[in-house]
Amino acid sequence: MAGSFAVNRIELKRMLSSFKVSDKNIEALLAQLDKMHRHVNVIMLADMLQKAGIRHNDIINILRRTGIDDVTISNIFDVLEEDRIKNTFGRLMELSVD
Repeated sequence: MAGSFAVNRIELKRMLSSFKVSDKNIEALLAQLDKMHRHVNVIMLADMLQKAGIRHNDIINILRRTGIDDVTISNIFDVLEEDRIKNTFGRLMELSVD
């Protein structure tokens, strides 16, 4: 999942507005990005978008608009889900049956 993706602050604000994100949530998200010196891991960005109340499909569309391919987007949500499970249930174990 290595790579770098860039999105202009104005374009991000426009995208979020088009998905009916409130101005309050947009400003809060942009403030968080500013605190991170406007560089953020895409997984953190997706998590921030989820916490802002943006629907899963809308997040996918936002990530697509920034140029991220579907395989990478799927991996992003896999990592988020794994993190959520770890935080909820503790450490995961991998079992295999031979």
